[in-house]
Amino acid sequence: MSLLKHEAAHAIPPHTLSQLARGWLAEDTPNFDPAGVCVGSQEVEAVLLCKTPCSVLAGGPFFTAVLAEVGCAVEWVYQEGAEMGPEAVTLTAVVRGPARCLLLGERPALNCLARASGIATRCSQLRTLATAAGWRGEVAGTRKTTPGFRLVEKYAMLVGGVSMHRQDLSGMVMLKDNHVWASGSITRAVKAARGVCGFSSKIEVECSSGEEASEAAQAGADIVMLDNLKPQELHSAARILKEEFPALLVEASGGVTPENLPQYFSSDVDIISLGCITQGCPIVDFSLKVQKPYPRPRLQE
Repeated sequence: MSLLKHEAAHAIPPHTLSQLARGWLAEDTPNFDPAGVCVGSQEVEAVLLCKTPCSVLAGGPFFTAVLAEVGCAVEWVYQEGAEMGPEAVTLTAVVRGPARCLLLGERPALNCLARASGIATRCSQLRTLATAAGWRGEVAGTRKTTPGFRLVEKYAMLVGGVSMHRQDLSGMVMLKDNHVWASGSITRAVKAARGVCGFSSKIEVECSSGEEASEAAQAGADIVMLDNLKPQELHSAARILKEEFPALLVEASGGVTPENLPQYFSSDVDIISLGCITQGCPIVDFSLKVQKPYPRPRLQE
């Protein structure tokens, strides 16, 4: 991956970070925060601890944005994209600010960091498998993301070193089996889509056989996804396609897991996408601990 992991944050517009942070805070505290009364607004310091060894840190911009919205500052010990060590507990950052505000932003901030770091860690592991095998293609995510949380999850893929695939339905045309069945044929579907997207968007077609993929390529598709083919069938179909259509991109998907990923590596396969990058991906365990002692607020009688 040519992009430095810590530079990925530069792709997120600042106003988008602020908008997301405000939405998450409003969801978590829609009106009063009764617990804020018992801690008050005195300045406190809290340490962010990572309790999942050998994890990749991702989601720092979202963590920082949430806490900034409530008047707290974050000092990072590790850089975004860094790989944590094998220790059981790793000091990751220090947070300072008013006690009630820090605790107000704690959970939304931690949720972002835990989810993003989990995805980035899995992505890094998958990318390492591909590199070790000498495969030069792209490991990619999918659109199987959490509603309202897609930006965080796609960003985590970027930090983890894999392709984000298309961002949304507007980003690239993907004609799936339902599109083909509803339109009548692969050729008809591709031509109709090309009439709308023109030269500025690629068209990908989901295919269940080499024959379908060949029809899609002849109709003008830029990418064909060979879906749910067993590795041996996949490699045979991809080789034939590349011989006939050298510029065609071939994607493998369906049934790919971290365990069987190496079986799909081939010089004729350009992209391998995995839904498990976001679905069922373990989180990284973080906690935020306020340091003691600190002066307790005096309550008025």
